[in-house]
Amino acid sequence: MTQFDNNTSGLEYELVSFKLCPYVQRSVITLREKGVAFKRTDIELSNKPEWFLRRSPTGKVPMLLVNGNTVLFESAVICEFIDETTPGSMLPENPLERAYHRAWIEFGSTILNQIARYYSAESEVDFNLAAQNLRASFARVEAEMVLPFFSGESFQIVDAVYAPIFRYFDVFEQHLPAAVVAEQGIFDGYDKIAQWRRHLQARPSVIHAVAPDYPEGLIAFVKNKTSCLANILNQAKLAPA
Repeated sequence: MTQFDNNTSGLEYELVSFKLCPYVQRSVITLREKGVAFKRTDIELSNKPEWFLRRSPTGKVPMLLVNGNTVLFESAVICEFIDETTPGSMLPENPLERAYHRAWIEFGSTILNQIARYYSAESEVDFNLAAQNLRASFARVEAEMVLPFFSGESFQIVDAVYAPIFRYFDVFEQHLPAAVVAEQGIFDGYDKIAQWRRHLQARPSVIHAVAPDYPEGLIAFVKNKTSCLANILNQAKLAPA
């Protein structure tokens, strides 16, 4: 049984991660926003190390090793632990507003599931349906926002959750033909989200939550799928300039 100490100062952190995982990015952003020193250890999810499987109850990333022995898992738990044990807070003080933020954090996870269906859809019908569902979800987010960040002036955990979501589209929009982006119109008319995306793109914690080769890695990951998006990306590469 793990033994716990009330002293949370001077703890050492190792974040076990996968370089493309959006849930890992949430944790990295929170750690960086709170100024917490940590070691990052990337693994391949297709070939998980035995030591990781022994330590992780879920076999998922992120996993946070605290002082080399206590294992924390699930990004929401990791983010809130870091937030609670460092000065300041990235969650609202008001209990109702705090619960409201947690609800929209969960909605962010729903959007990530929709993104997975978007890049994995094998038929054009399913691909376009996934785009429509994403547009509908972002409409709900647009209606709740108070700029410059999700709930105003301060960057909070909910912003750390949505930054990796938008990063997918930052990359996709650079590689997809303009006609496909225009036809799907996932973000068309969502002016508040457009401004939010720009603020998140410029945030140092967001920029450095991934390696410089993240865009290439994401596109390679999608191109290896037997999906409609993979076909479009592969054909775009072959198209004459």
